Amino acid sequence: MCLSIPSQVVEVDEKSCSVTVDTMGVKREVSTHLMTEPLSIDDYVLIHIGFVMDKIDKADAELSLAQYQELVVKLNTEE
Repeated sequence: MCLSIPSQVVEVDEKSCSVTVDTMGVKREVSTHLMTEPLSIDDYVLIHIGFVMDKIDKADAELSLAQYQELVVKLNTEE
């Protein structure tokens, strides 16, 4: 099973078919070779093994990110 955290596109490099994304404060470059539609800065995407798999709705992404953040806070307070 794969758990994908929504990531926000912060840079687009069409020449290398890649984007830089921010995943809860961690930035990394991922491939867009499997995408059929173009991506833009501020789009939200789901990633699997270094490839963008899907573009997702901003409202859904923000809701998921808020829920992940709640989990992180809860786990950090239980220690």
